[in-house]
Amino acid sequence: MDQSRKHELIRTAREWFENRGWSPFPFQEEAWNAYFDGMDGLVNAPTGSGKTYSLVIPVMLGAVREERNKKPELKAIWITPIKALAKEIFLAAERAAEGLGLDWTVALRTGDTSAKDRQKLRTSPPDLLITTPESLHLMLAQKNYPKFFRSLEAIICDEWHELLGSKRGVQMELAISRLKGICPALKVWGISATIGNMDIAMEALLGADYSSRATTMIRADIKKQIEVVSVLPDELDKLPWAGHLGANLIDKVVPIIKNSTSTLIFTNTRSFAEIWYQKLLARAPELAGVIAMHHGSISRELRDWVEDALHEAKLKAVVCTSSLDLGVDFRPVETIIQVGSPKGVARFMQRAGRSGHQPGALSRIYFVPTHSLELIESAALREAVRTGLVEDRIPYIRSFDVLAQYLVTLAVSDGFRPAEIFREVKSTFSYNSISEEEWQWMLRFITTGGQALTAYDEYRKVEVEEGIYKVTERRIALRHRLSIGTIVSDSSIKVKYLSGKYIGTIEEWFISRLSPGDVFWFAGRNLELIRIKDMTAQVRNSKRKSGKVPSWQGGRMPLSSQMSKMLRDKLHDIAVGNRTGYDPELEFLEPLTELQRRRSHLPDRNEFLVECFESREGHHVVMYPFEGRLVHEGIAALVAHRIAAITPITFSIAMNDYGFELLSDQEIPVMEALETNVLGTENLYQDIQASINSVEMARRRFRDIAAIAGLVFKGYPGRQIKDRHLQSSSQLFFEVFHDYDPENLLLVQAYEEVMDFQLEEARMRKALERINRQKIIVKYPDKPTPFAFPIMVDRLSRDKLTSEKLEDRIRKMKLQFDD
Repeated sequence: MDQSRKHELIRTAREWFENRGWSPFPFQEEAWNAYFDGMDGLVNAPTGSGKTYSLVIPVMLGAVREERNKKPELKAIWITPIKALAKEIFLAAERAAEGLGLDWTVALRTGDTSAKDRQKLRTSPPDLLITTPESLHLMLAQKNYPKFFRSLEAIICDEWHELLGSKRGVQMELAISRLKGICPALKVWGISATIGNMDIAMEALLGADYSSRATTMIRADIKKQIEVVSVLPDELDKLPWAGHLGANLIDKVVPIIKNSTSTLIFTNTRSFAEIWYQKLLARAPELAGVIAMHHGSISRELRDWVEDALHEAKLKAVVCTSSLDLGVDFRPVETIIQVGSPKGVARFMQRAGRSGHQPGALSRIYFVPTHSLELIESAALREAVRTGLVEDRIPYIRSFDVLAQYLVTLAVSDGFRPAEIFREVKSTFSYNSISEEEWQWMLRFITTGGQALTAYDEYRKVEVEEGIYKVTERRIALRHRLSIGTIVSDSSIKVKYLSGKYIGTIEEWFISRLSPGDVFWFAGRNLELIRIKDMTAQVRNSKRKSGKVPSWQGGRMPLSSQMSKMLRDKLHDIAVGNRTGYDPELEFLEPLTELQRRRSHLPDRNEFLVECFESREGHHVVMYPFEGRLVHEGIAALVAHRIAAITPITFSIAMNDYGFELLSDQEIPVMEALETNVLGTENLYQDIQASINSVEMARRRFRDIAAIAGLVFKGYPGRQIKDRHLQSSSQLFFEVFHDYDPENLLLVQAYEEVMDFQLEEARMRKALERINRQKIIVKYPDKPTPFAFPIMVDRLSRDKLTSEKLEDRIRKMKLQFDD
């Protein structure tokens, strides 16, 4: 584009801003210039800074215009990770088109779009289509899709940091590689909040060859002001345990809600959201009608109602989960409350940014600890916000399950020529290292099922006709289209009233434990189960006050590596008495930290603490890497395995985010173990494999891989296959590959994912290297310490005790161990 034309377009954009009483931020103008100069890139800007307008304006103004009597063609695609955000982008784009005097059409296509509207989009495409990664892949599965996309000029990936650390990000890399194949001049842009590895984020978005093209990263120089206020209990519990404190602080939370025009209360799990909603209503019944709940298992209709009511300032408070981390621009939200540590800096900042959601506005977030030690995390979060420390997002690479799905998607539409698609796939960040042999394996897998399944016609999905790989059987094509996507969850059962009104979904394993007549809490209601029929739980409202709380698998979030570092830094400040910028939380915790020092030791950043003591349960060894639950799971198993190699001994293992416990009925040779370097990194990979049940962990991981790769079919709409059948099918594939096809790329991927994402092997190695540089302090306290007690309780909570029995047992332990 020539410079005079560019300046004219930027002047048009500025005029529209001025007409609305706005001034463009420098980063917005920088993005407009870069886009008009033909560059690809990534815009890095905080929530509420106007980042949408940094790209939607140049995309619209810069599009090549044809005479309007020509058939409409798609000019730009805007990818959003969640449907709620799609609606907000749609409104912003329509506002911009009208204000700029452009006759642009904007449309949405998500999983909620009707078949009639989808057909209309095909025959009469909009200028700008706002959609999700899954819907984009469904469009690639349509016949003649290259014709639909042939006039595409730009694709924008919003909230790219959210997509990056998941297989949905890999889906986008593959889709972009195909669209670049159809439209070589395609501009590729992303919008991302700040993450630690922005350079990797840009490379993953733009492809492995991005350095050879004109690219730029545009950073908004807007410092978001975030104030962190901890809600402190009246009394300090010197022997803390997870979960006991949060609900006891409700009396302090109610006034915060009442003194604010509107409040979002974030919990880390859907179960916690249900509990907090009920307890808030029980404590403050006057909130009935102005308090609501929002999480991913509640029906879309209910969530839409909550979002609209928030936008219109009709609600006083909403108890929610990460379902409201992104998306809707809730201007009326004044206050944010975080219940329990969010375990990550980026997540915390994202949530804090929901209040003061305008450029320059102060964001205030109240931190409600679920146990006393979490107050150290509150102080650590404040420091991380102050210094701008955020986490990396680790992208998935070599996800062969996603590649298998993608190749069948292309085969379902017009078919593909392997040489052309191999070039495109290899140009992505995720598959840049794929070899010719691995590519040939993928082609054999989709055409024959691979070495182990070649005898079964069902897995011969793709046929080869004149060098083109295509799906010719309609049943295979239909089943594949229904299975497109990488979000895999446990089988869900719909929850409906007897009248047929839909409330939401609950995982099958939870409902299967209920009997007709049982009452449970869901979507903020007390519901009585009437019957289960055709994968639907039929219910009615109940007046009974007590009920079981649904829990969803995988609710616990581990401490991020950056949070771990900040936590260790705060502990160092406490240990050495550094009061520079001292936090009120640390002052409040002084009696607890003094008890820890008196009974054992407070480690500084150059020390590694090991505690050994006896109780009625047996011999305890507790170690404190302060590195997060997942890493501790791996290190604990590793240390147990290496000690067992010294002397025959069995352990019970427990862990939390601060440390791990080895419990045995016989004395544990700690000093001998430390002298033989049980915490060393030598032969680490082999010892990890030997110390954990890696086969079982890989088997669990393989279940999702099998679903994404199309080995198991989850069923037709309304006729889903039961979870246990899916599980047994995927386990059967795992066993067959394990025994007869050990080089199977999907099997290898399952083991690699266990090491990279479940055990975080790279992070574990770094933690052990750090520990080996520290001075090891071994202490023998008479009683469990404040650091050890919550880990012991964590072990008890896994013993399937009811909450009442667990609390009784913990009280007895506290009486026994208190001074």
